[in-house]
Amino acid sequence: MNVVLAKTETGRPLRDVFAVARSRLPGTGKVADYRRQAFDAYERAGLPHRRIEDWKYTDLRTLMREVLPLAAEPDAAALARADAALQRHPIEGACRLVLVDGVFAPELSATGYLEEGLAIRSLREVLEGGDGALAAQLLAPDNANAMVALNGAMMTDGVVVEVADHAVLTQPLHVVHIAGGGTPSAMFTRSMLKLGKAAAATLVESYIAADGAGAYQVHDALVVLIGDGARLDHVRLIEDGGEAFNISSAVVTLGANAHFNTFGMTSGGNVSRYQAVIVVAGEGSRVETNGVNLLNGRQHADTTLFLDHAVPNCASREVFRAVVGDRGHSVFQGRIIVRPRAQKTDAKMMTRALLLSDEAEADNKPELEIFADDVTCGHGATTGALDDSLLFYLRARGLSEKEAQALLIQAFVGEAIESIANDGLRELATSAAQRWLAARG
Repeated sequence: MNVVLAKTETGRPLRDVFAVARSRLPGTGKVADYRRQAFDAYERAGLPHRRIEDWKYTDLRTLMREVLPLAAEPDAAALARADAALQRHPIEGACRLVLVDGVFAPELSATGYLEEGLAIRSLREVLEGGDGALAAQLLAPDNANAMVALNGAMMTDGVVVEVADHAVLTQPLHVVHIAGGGTPSAMFTRSMLKLGKAAAATLVESYIAADGAGAYQVHDALVVLIGDGARLDHVRLIEDGGEAFNISSAVVTLGANAHFNTFGMTSGGNVSRYQAVIVVAGEGSRVETNGVNLLNGRQHADTTLFLDHAVPNCASREVFRAVVGDRGHSVFQGRIIVRPRAQKTDAKMMTRALLLSDEAEADNKPELEIFADDVTCGHGATTGALDDSLLFYLRARGLSEKEAQALLIQAFVGEAIESIANDGLRELATSAAQRWLAARG
């Protein structure tokens, strides 16, 4: 077995950093045992590399090389910088939950009014409060994935949101991850959203950096449980600083007749990887996953989705778009698994990439694993450049080359953005895309 000892940027083995950080990591007893097991699983595997098929295009031993030390708890200066960053990313009327350098910041959060049926706690509160059932659900993700195992070992804080049966939330839940600046360091967060039967909610996740934030790492995980007949609309916006690494994981489980609509956009950061396992565990459910990568410079962004159809009579749709300029690298891996019992599954996947330079790269790998015979499944992938005839047409009508390109790019990613049900959040995603377009050289 080829085992690489995980080290920090100072050269110290990560095990030493784990030992030093133990006093800051919440939970004792079974939680502490879980942390040790998770860390051992990570240490055996080390950072994922190209010889692992699911990490073929995102070799962290080359791209990230090492895990940075755990970020210090935010001081007053970091909180002030985070507050300034928040003002640039508002969502009107949202229930805002802020994590600064991996620690829940109640003074920056907006939780004064909670709708009926909504309960919110920090991860630290749950792990230290003796709620064994909820803690078990938080610790459920499989440690076979090295980065999920590392997150489990080092998770410092996060938010735990519970929505009661039949509660329909009118306010979006906005979880904001902010790098507050300071020395290069890593943030380890894990959150959970639990939707009761026939409940409905909208969850927004934002990843941003305060002024002065340099190199940092985000290691985040999200556990989502969607009850029978419930609906969740989910939006992820990755606008990290230019030197940031963002490794995020999600495990989503749907009950019967549930609906999960998710959209993700990556336009910031240096290297990012979003890996999600979506399990359709109840009959009559529907999943819609949509995503966009907007990349320039040497940015690398990887979206890897595993959609597991475990029961009959369910449907899923995946639409992914990538726009890549300069020497950027976009990766999309989508695997749809149809189990033997999952007859009458209707699943389709389509990914398209738009390359803006000769050195840009897009790797699209759609996969189907079908073990049932009465299904309707399909996938497709295309890669191309901007249409010269359309550019000529637009420029002939007075637009500059950059304006013409921007108009065509907006149309290209529009299909994915239009999947967002909430008008305000759709505008939020459109604004993020426009910021990326405006920043292009």
